[in-house]
Amino acid sequence: MAPPTDSAAAATAHSFNKILDRYKSASKARSATDMEEATKKLRRLILVDGIPSDVDPTLRPRIWKILLRVKDVSAESFLEYVARGPCEVREKIRNDTFRTLATDRGFKERVSEDMLVRLLDAFVWRNHDRQENDQLGFTYVQGMNVLAAPFLYTMPSELEAFYCFAKFIEESCPLYVQPTLEGVHYGLKLLDRCLKIVDPELYAHLRSKNLSAEIYAFPSVLTLCACTPPLDQVLQLWDFLLAFGVHLNVLCVIAQLLLMRDEVMNSSSPMRLLRTFPPLEALPVIGIAVTLVRDLPGDLYEELVRHPYAVRE
Repeated sequence: MAPPTDSAAAATAHSFNKILDRYKSASKARSATDMEEATKKLRRLILVDGIPSDVDPTLRPRIWKILLRVKDVSAESFLEYVARGPCEVREKIRNDTFRTLATDRGFKERVSEDMLVRLLDAFVWRNHDRQENDQLGFTYVQGMNVLAAPFLYTMPSELEAFYCFAKFIEESCPLYVQPTLEGVHYGLKLLDRCLKIVDPELYAHLRSKNLSAEIYAFPSVLTLCACTPPLDQVLQLWDFLLAFGVHLNVLCVIAQLLLMRDEVMNSSSPMRLLRTFPPLEALPVIGIAVTLVRDLPGDLYEELVRHPYAVRE
């Protein structure tokens, strides 16, 4: 997937719009088969060409809503949650929100801290109401502020950002936001196991320095790489993760390691390098992650797929 030229990006935008129109028609006709077919085409196009959001800024929000299957956005419910005011963990939320993507000026210009607090408060209230019915409960946990940030930045309204974020948390990665962060810790263990298979030499070098994924990759797994700037690259990576599954983030972190492999291997103190990953480059990271899938045994890959949402026996 090479960076597109202006004319190629315009052609890609046209292709995306055609598929989105087909999806809309299928949705109106309630044809599940046609909707699924259009979604498959969207996924393929994301992988091959990427979303040309510079050419058409409306594409990414529309595509994310389809990938997350967000259909109903009730303004009434959202406003009712907001009207309740601070939730019981508001202080914890405020302790994190002020530093969310703090160095990104574009983010700060578009998303205020109040917007983040409102969304997170509303999410806690929503799940406060739903707790009796659901097997997994949700409240605010560390990292949620960073996971909310791309939705508030991308969506045209707080309302749509709220419902996309809620659907994403509750269905795509519920175990990442349990109070014990069990999905995150499981993901870090899987990262070690995958790295040992795809690059035993790099794995052994890190282990010789007592470095496990739990030590150097915790922020990248917790936030699905949203902690590594620049934001435009994070959004491109998230296009891929929303299309093909957040489990692939573990392989995206390994891809970032492989891109800095020589420096890490030659360093007597690799943690100094790994404390802050280099600026994210979505295209090479996605390219490497896709090839790593083929190197993993089937049962390990199946475990990887299930780890963000399937409670272990």
